[in-house]
Amino acid sequence: MVFPQTRQTKLVMSPQVEAVTKPVWLGEGPHWDSEERALYFVSIFDNSVHKYVPDTDKHTSAKLDGMPTFIIPVDGKRNHFVVGLNRKVVEIEWSGEMNAAKVVKTVAEVDQDNPKNRFNDAKADPRGRLFAGTMGYEYEPGKFHLKKGSLYRFEADGSAHKLCDNIDISNGLCWDLHEKAFYFADSFEYAIRRYDYDVDTGDISNPTIVFKYKDHGLDGIVDGMTIDTDGNLWVANFDNYQVIKIDPRGGKLLQKVPIPALQVTSATFGGPNLDILYVTSASMNRGEEQKPPCGSTFKVTGLGVKGHPNVTMNVAPEDEA
Repeated sequence: MVFPQTRQTKLVMSPQVEAVTKPVWLGEGPHWDSEERALYFVSIFDNSVHKYVPDTDKHTSAKLDGMPTFIIPVDGKRNHFVVGLNRKVVEIEWSGEMNAAKVVKTVAEVDQDNPKNRFNDAKADPRGRLFAGTMGYEYEPGKFHLKKGSLYRFEADGSAHKLCDNIDISNGLCWDLHEKAFYFADSFEYAIRRYDYDVDTGDISNPTIVFKYKDHGLDGIVDGMTIDTDGNLWVANFDNYQVIKIDPRGGKLLQKVPIPALQVTSATFGGPNLDILYVTSASMNRGEEQKPPCGSTFKVTGLGVKGHPNVTMNVAPEDEA
């Protein structure tokens, strides 16, 4: 849409949304690799990891033995990634082509007291430590064992530190160094939490709710999110066909960006200038068929903001682990 230009108004661009990958069952965990100029993501129920290269419009994938829930490149090791695989964090080797991905080693395993749990959302913090959360057993699409999940921080040597528990579904995860803040969502709280964050130790403290869906008349739940360089959050609004822009410092809803998929799952900034928002989605049939482009990854342009580079994970060599 183009608005007429006058002395009082400027030319305004509306966001443009385009599906850029073929649909998957449950797309999640997008990570933009600036060096590879590629987007990595997973499809949890398809047991697959994915790579999309915008320069060539090439979309490839590889199967794993289990449900991958996130994929993050390992710092300094090309074609190596940390992946959440059921209750384990594993390191895999994958060339990015349509071939097998090989599990190199298990980095860590958690939630032994809840063997049917699995990881959900995860990211590397500004120092390359992995923050990853778990959730209870999903006995049918959209129905879970509640209050079984935890949020963990993993050091380079694989040591795990439980940061909080009694979680339904771990989601979100992003950091604002200027505000010394860590943002997190337990999806069935229908809200976003802010924690004080110590970048030197990776510790979080003093949780507060900074945004509630009910206060803004929002349906659906909080899914994955990312943060722009202005400190605003871009949140996947699952079961509501949109990504929302939030100012977490004032609890304000700033913008709604419609996405042509009901089950919007996560988002990250990418592209050469980090000004493209890549949005994953799902096509789960929970009583109603979700037809294409549901399940696609979308690119959103024209937002007028930029994101931060996604961080790779530090993993200690075998002789240091």
